[in-house]
Amino acid sequence: QVQLVESGGGLVQPGGSLRLSCAASGVWLSINSMGWYRQAPGKERELVATIGKMGRPTYEDSVKGRFTIARDNAKKAVYLQMNNLKPEDTAVYYCNIDVRKVSGSNYIAWGQGTQVTVSS
Repeated sequence: QVQLVESGGGLVQPGGSLRLSCAASGVWLSINSMGWYRQAPGKERELVATIGKMGRPTYEDSVKGRFTIARDNAKKAVYLQMNNLKPEDTAVYYCNIDVRKVSGSNYIAWGQGTQVTVSS
């Protein structure tokens, strides 16, 4: 079983910064990708950033230049550094991991979510 534990959300003023962390545990052959999604009230969950097996990041257009995703393979962790936060970044942020299991199949797990609120 693959589990994810997130931390780092909170309340911040516009222009401020937060760093989200996500630690994974479980058994797998390899990690295909790790990433962050978010869901604002009344909206669908959307991709924020992902980082693949080779370490190449991808970002949703509205966060490019402000957010940075990083991965620590030794710690089985992924981080999201969020700078110059805007009110429209307010959402529940979810960590995501896509792994290849010992059986050969792929498995996707989600964290419990952490609230990020940007408000003055």
